[in-house]
This record gives sequence, structure tokens and C-alpha cells, in this order.
Amino acid sequence: MSNEILPVATPTQVRAHARHLLLRRHPRALLGALALHALAAAAGLVAPRLLGDLVEGVRRGDVEIDAVALAITGFLIAQGVLVRYAYDASARVGERILAELREEFVERVLALPLSRVERAGTGDLVSRTSRDVDALSETVRRAVPDILVSSVMIVLTLGALVLTGPLVALPCLVGVPLLWGAMRWYLRRAAPGYLREMAAWGALTGGLAETVHGARTVEALGLAERRLRRCDRDIARSYRAERYTLRLRTVIFPVVDIAFALPIVATLLIGGLLHIHGMASLAQVTAATLYVHQVIGPVDLVLTRLDELQLGGAALARLLGVGNVPRDRSPGDARPAGERLAARDVHYAYRDGRDVLHGVDLDLRPGERLAVVGPSGAGKSTLGRLLAGVDEPRVGTVTVGEGAGAVRLVDLPLDELRGRVALVTQDHHVFHGTVRDNLLLARPATDEEAEAALRAVDWDGPGLDTVVGSGGEPLSPAQAQQLALARLILADPHTLVLDEATSLLDPRAARRLERSLAAVLDGRAVVAIAHRLHTAHDADRVAVVENGRVIELGTHDELIAAGGSYAALWSSWHGDKQPSP
Repeated sequence: MSNEILPVATPTQVRAHARHLLLRRHPRALLGALALHALAAAAGLVAPRLLGDLVEGVRRGDVEIDAVALAITGFLIAQGVLVRYAYDASARVGERILAELREEFVERVLALPLSRVERAGTGDLVSRTSRDVDALSETVRRAVPDILVSSVMIVLTLGALVLTGPLVALPCLVGVPLLWGAMRWYLRRAAPGYLREMAAWGALTGGLAETVHGARTVEALGLAERRLRRCDRDIARSYRAERYTLRLRTVIFPVVDIAFALPIVATLLIGGLLHIHGMASLAQVTAATLYVHQVIGPVDLVLTRLDELQLGGAALARLLGVGNVPRDRSPGDARPAGERLAARDVHYAYRDGRDVLHGVDLDLRPGERLAVVGPSGAGKSTLGRLLAGVDEPRVGTVTVGEGAGAVRLVDLPLDELRGRVALVTQDHHVFHGTVRDNLLLARPATDEEAEAALRAVDWDGPGLDTVVGSGGEPLSPAQAQQLALARLILADPHTLVLDEATSLLDPRAARRLERSLAAVLDGRAVVAIAHRLHTAHDADRVAVVENGRVIELGTHDELIAAGGSYAALWSSWHGDKQPSP
């Protein structure tokens, strides 16, 4: 099954969000930066006019060169000072906006439904959090300020050019049709091209991550050639996507260079003709030529940064698109009355038309320990996820509460849900930080409470102040599992779903830990999905799942006496031996 790419925001959403960031959140800072840039641009416009007057004065022989040179120097110094503070103001606004975009993206990612994240795979999300964020950072830091600044300079320079003389200003328009046509051609293709490029990079990243993460499985099953072919296909797709955007740039940039040369040549030629016929002074022609030459720099910068803006816009669309993922729950204000967990006629499918659970009915009594057993692929873990409220059934309901006070798990606010039902699997992430930091993710607690939780899981790792995780002291898979269970004890939910939560411990240690947990978690309902049947022997009831259905439900002794599937599992797993006390 191929991974589902997370959605991408529409151009309308991107533009609206950009306007909101610039005009509504930071209007004063933005206007202040633009005002400084306008003053800097105005100071830079004085020199061409003075030079034009200087040329005219030299022709007439009545010019004071020292005074003109001093004035030009003064305005250039003023422009340099204003530019320095203008760029500082722009950088401050840009960094503020970038920080807000990053925080919003993290909030959107953390709000994603877990089921959708798993279907999308790691590649798309990792590429958005890394490459797309980097691309957007470059756009916010460079492209946006440069475009704003250059736009101000273009407007003021063209205004000065028109004031110099409307007739000598007209030749600068000769390059506009060529630029207009070229940019329309480019912009229609650039944004979709960059989106394809980023999606291809996400697929490549995901394939490489899967191969590295499952390296042992790849080696054990002889899948190296298949993974290499997958990697080659992903690289080829990424190459084609990047080559397409490169071709766009190789077309647009030469056209832009030609369009820049035409206005200067036209202004000199036509301005010269106007001067010959007495329709423009030499000062006007000189100033107009200098203004045209001066405006080329900002126009060139705008067009160059437009390419980065397209890349940044595509990155922003992908980052905002994470927020377009439909929510898998509709939290309301209802609060359940009671702690009974129940599943009614539950169906679930990972693919349309292919249910993996078929009409499951299950009641979990408060304080009961229920073991869920069955062959691999029977649907045990899927059932556990539904009972923990991670996924919503396709058909049927999973509720918590008694009678009329029962509430669907998907209707509970997430904080309320996690305070009532918690899921622990065999896959655990150790965050960078101290052991204490990792424990207190569950809830604030004193050192005494944290140490008591560690003792309850027979913790044999480092102390609370030891830094673990990436760059810290490594923890074994078993220790990571113990840490997750200790965190669960601190969270203190009334119902726990343990999906092979002790599978990484050796059987003897797992048995000891389960007994310790049983004492600590006394009075809480526990759903234990297990492959070690001593867990089922110790449970109050056992549910046997096969082919997505609960085919047997009862105590260990009742199911053994019934001689059905559970009895066969027990016999094959345990033989004629009785479980050790």
C-alpha cells in the first residue's frame, strides 16, 4: 500500500495567510521598515538628478563642481545609513514572522490524527519539517525583504523618472512586454513544478528512512535489490522534478537579461533624438538614463527573488496543508458518568472495503484485567487502538461511561481522553533530556513520585538527573520500555491498553515486571494484548481474536475447559506444564 501524501494548502489559503502575517500581526513594524526603505530610496534618487544638472552645467560652463560633489556625497552617506537601519528593521520583522510560522507548524503537526500520520509515512512529514522549513526560512529572510525593498525603490525611481520628463521616461517601457510575457509563462509553471519537486523529495526521504530503519529485516529477507530499485525510482523521479524547475530557470533568466538591456539602449537612442530636436535637455536625458540604469538593479532583484518566492510559496503551502488534514474526532463538552469501556458492533478498515475488524462487541468492567490473545494479524492491535481512542471505528462505537452517561471516545477532548485511557505499545521514543524530563511528560510530579514510579517497573537504568536520548546515555530497548511504563504510572489513567508493552524484556523480567505493575495498577482496568500466555492466565478474563472477530471470551479456566481455540493456543505454547506461581 502506497503512503498517502499529506494535503497542500491552496494558493488562496497561502496568500490569505501571508497577508494575515504581514498586515494584521505586524503592521507597525512592517510600515516602519518600509518607511526607512522609502527614505533610503529617496536619498538614492537625488544623485542621478544632480549628475544630470552637472552635465548640463558643464555644457553651459556655469557649474560649481565642489558643491555638487559634496551634495552627492552627503546623500549617498545618508542612503547608506538609512539602508543599514532599514534592513535591520526588515530582518527583525522577518525573524518574528518565521518564528511564528515554525510555532504554528509544530502546533499543526502535534494536532494531526495519529492514524493519518501513520498512513502518510515518515518521508513526507520529515521533508516538510526539514527541507520545506529551510526553504521557507530563506524566503522570509531574503526574498520577502528584498522584494518589498526593491518594490519601493522601483516605484520611487519610476516616479522620479516621470518627473524628470515624461517623454524621456517612455523608452524604459520597451522591455515591459517581454518581461510580462516571460513572467506569465514562468509563474504558471513554477509553483506546480516546485510542489512536485518537494513531493518527490519527500518520497525519496521516506524510502531511505524505511530502508535504514528496517535494515535488519531487509537483510534477513533478502530485500536489498528490491529496496535499491525503489531508491533508484525515487531518485529518478526527484531528478526529473528538479530538472523541470531548472529548465524553467534556464529559460526565464536569459529573457530577463535581454529585457534589461533594451530600456537602457532605447533611452539613450530616443533620448538623444529628443535632445537633437530640442524636445529634451541634456540634463533630462542623462538623469533618465541613470534612473533607468538604477531601476534595473531592483527589478533584477525582484525577478530573481520571485524564483525563491515561488519555492517559499510552495513550502508554505505544504506547511499550511498539514492543518487541512480532517480531524478524526469532534470533541464536545460531554463528560462520561463512570469508567466502563465498551465497544459495540465495531468495524474498522485501513483500506476501503477491507475490514480488519468485523462486528466486535466487548465490555471492560471497571478494575478488570482483560487479556487479548490470538494469532498474528488477527486484529488485536487494531482493537487496542480503538479501545484507546486512537482511531475511530468505521462502523459502531467505542464509549466510556455507564448507561445514558456513556460518551464516545472520539467526542472527548484529547486531554480528557488521555486522562482516562492510555495506550502503551512496544515502540517507545526516548526524548533528549534527563530521565526526570522523560517521566514528567506525563504530568508534573515530585522526585519522590518519579522514583516510586521507576521502582514500580523495576528500573535498572541511570538516575533521574542523567541525560538520555539523542546525544545522551543510551538506553536499551528494555529500559526504554520500562521508562514508558513508569510514565504511564505517573499519568494515572483509569484504563490502560498495553500492546505487547513488555515484549522487549526477557520472559523472567517481564513476568516480574507484570506482577509489580499488577500491584501498582490495582483498581484500574487493563487491556493487555499479549503473545505470552502467562499474561492471559493471570487475567480476570481472556478475549480470543481471530480474523477480526472475538470468537471466545471468558476466564482462563472456562476457556481451557471449553477446548476451543484458546485451549489449543495454551497447549501449543505451554504444553502440559502449569504456570509458575
